[in-house]
Amino acid sequence: MLGFIEEIVLLQLDDRHGRFVDLPLSAGDVVLAGAALMELALQNRIDTDLERLVVVDPKPTGDDILDGVLAQLARAGTELAGAKLTTGAAIERVTLNARKYQDIAVRRLVEKGILREENGRFLWVFHTRRYPVVDDSEQREVKTRLRQVLLTDEIPDPRDVVLLCLIEACNLLGLVLSPDEIARTRPRVEQLSRLDLIGQAVTKAVAEIRFIVKHATAPIY
Repeated sequence: MLGFIEEIVLLQLDDRHGRFVDLPLSAGDVVLAGAALMELALQNRIDTDLERLVVVDPKPTGDDILDGVLAQLARAGTELAGAKLTTGAAIERVTLNARKYQDIAVRRLVEKGILREENGRFLWVFHTRRYPVVDDSEQREVKTRLRQVLLTDEIPDPRDVVLLCLIEACNLLGLVLSPDEIARTRPRVEQLSRLDLIGQAVTKAVAEIRFIVKHATAPIY
């Protein structure tokens, strides 16, 4: 099973051209940061109350991206010297390394045979490289799952709700739905966004992601 970050990366891949879509302003970084925090929340490594985010289990996860994020959060807590680290501030910290985490996720997908790199052999310039889909089953699966959740009354898997809430919070539903479908499914999106299936940490993370990008990004259509 792919993690949230890998699924977010796959959603951003334009399979017709083998390039990643250009996202508005900081949306790409924010959505990756939110995905990492949500993954840690699901693994009970972080928790939040109404005012702060705390690391409750700092032990390495074995995942280099998540361990990097945990280290960032631990450093932030130390630097604040007892002051509160909010979820929004945590997201901002993680976005500083979002592109590095994106690169790691791409390498994982290449190693798993899901993507293949055709050029950029000597120069690592992420946005100028082309990654054709070798096995599009993973990409097709995540898009199909989310479309199924939104376009039917099917009871969703909690992880799909998390992924959907993250995408919706960052105004990126256009990665999954057409403009007409977005308008038609708005009540369903709002309904699912209110579901508290994985606890207060994710709910607060989504709310603060929405606040951060509300005035900085336009919806993807």
